[in-house]
Amino acid sequence: QVQLTESGGGSVRSGESLTLSCAASGNIFKLGTIDWYRQYPGKQREFVATLPTATITRVADSVKDRFTVSRDDAKNTVYLQMKSLKPEDTAVYYCRGLIFKGPGDSVVEWGQGTQVNVSS
Repeated sequence: QVQLTESGGGSVRSGESLTLSCAASGNIFKLGTIDWYRQYPGKQREFVATLPTATITRVADSVKDRFTVSRDDAKNTVYLQMKSLKPEDTAVYYCRGLIFKGPGDSVVEWGQGTQVNVSS
């Protein structure tokens, strides 16, 4: 059994920063690609960032000037650093991960989400 758990969400004012974490736990051989998504009420989840490896990352054009991503494979944890937050960043943020339980044995899991609220 493997699990992804997001943390770090909360309520901030416009212009402030937050760092979200996505930690994998359970029977983990290694982490594959980890993605971040966000979801507005009544909308589908939208792509925010992807991290195939620690050195290969891509962030959505809509946030690339403000959001950065990183991963610490030793801790099985991925981070989403968000700065200069805007009210339109208010959403539930999810991580999705390809997790290897062994060579050739992988699963895709979603975290439960963490709420980010940005007030003006």
